[in-house]
Amino acid sequence: MTSSISERITTICASLPPSVRLIAVSKTFSSEVIRTAYNAGIRDFGENRIQEAASKQAELHDLADITWHFIGHLQSNKAKKAIELFDWIHSVDNLKLAQRLNQLAQQLEVSPHVCLQVKILPDPHKSGWSVPELLADLPALNQCKNLQIQGLMTIPPVGLNNAEIINVFKNTHKLAKEIQEQNWSHIKMQELSMGMSGDYQLAVQAGATMVRLGTILFGERT
Repeated sequence: MTSSISERITTICASLPPSVRLIAVSKTFSSEVIRTAYNAGIRDFGENRIQEAASKQAELHDLADITWHFIGHLQSNKAKKAIELFDWIHSVDNLKLAQRLNQLAQQLEVSPHVCLQVKILPDPHKSGWSVPELLADLPALNQCKNLQIQGLMTIPPVGLNNAEIINVFKNTHKLAKEIQEQNWSHIKMQELSMGMSGDYQLAVQAGATMVRLGTILFGERT
């Protein structure tokens, strides 16, 4: 198992352009598995549960150069812990949460990197701004000066074909360019967090700068 994880990481890293950052989604996998991936060269790890991440980080405290990414749905009551534990939050999905994180970041004197989660297509199963909602909230988001808003995150709805999936990714890229061209003082659109194990190659074609890969690296989750 150990060697096969290393081999998969080597193969996938070799296939990605240098401009794309591989985030290994280690949720449900043990700290030993994370250590194996670390030894294979991975430095970015994604988790979606605060308590699970906290215990793994304690067990891996000797690996000081790991960058931790929160990729799950974040409830407001977990926002403080998320800021304390994670360098990146990919799933900022509404204005109220962004404002809460901004307030906490000021109190804690930190400046977390965040992505704004957007739904290019309607999807009742996912959180995130619709495109019109996000565009309307940009002036308020620009006031969140303690957050480093770096780009967009998206997850296509389940059941799309490849042409529809790549269209979602291309439209996310197009939206990021549109926002960038508005020249906000505190909103940057340098990152596109999109693409998971089943569709990351399509995301890379459409301009992803970060892909979130779990199953393809670590195998099926139990």
